[in-house]
Amino acid sequence: MARFKKVFDLRFRHKWFNYVAQSAMAAIAILIVLVTLHQQNLLVVASLAATAFTIFIMPHNITASMRNVVGGHVIGIVFGSLFAIITIESGLGQDLLYALAVGCSTFVMAITNTEHPPAAGTTLGVVIAGFSLRLIMGIAMGIGILTVVHWILKPILLDLIVSSEKKPVSQENSFDDFS
Repeated sequence: MARFKKVFDLRFRHKWFNYVAQSAMAAIAILIVLVTLHQQNLLVVASLAATAFTIFIMPHNITASMRNVVGGHVIGIVFGSLFAIITIESGLGQDLLYALAVGCSTFVMAITNTEHPPAAGTTLGVVIAGFSLRLIMGIAMGIGILTVVHWILKPILLDLIVSSEKKPVSQENSFDDFS
């Protein structure tokens, strides 16, 4: 029986209300986004659902900050739109284009300190769907809804992810040797 104790967060028993309420808030926020986007471009909605998870389950994490959420998705929109201009007919060529778009947006998020993992999904969704003003406005509205709700509720939200102990990066694991 002891091995099953690690399956569930031990804090759930005492903080069950936060787990239920914050998960419900994430579901309601995504419902609003789905209704707003009229269930169009569900691949992009999937990245916004991942953002909802981030801001409601780990609201005090740097990736849930307004800078990272807005900045990451803006970068995702820009690179998805830029790469959507390129037309390639072959399946492998399209896959390469999509991967390159995600890689470039990831790089720019990293160098601008706007890392938001779900925004990589925004890049992929936009490059696959192609640029449209309706899509961009839908993403912007979704991000707006999520960030405003997060900003209002952040003082009462708890981090529900148990953070692991930060370990210093050892020199052996560094990429400095390659530069």
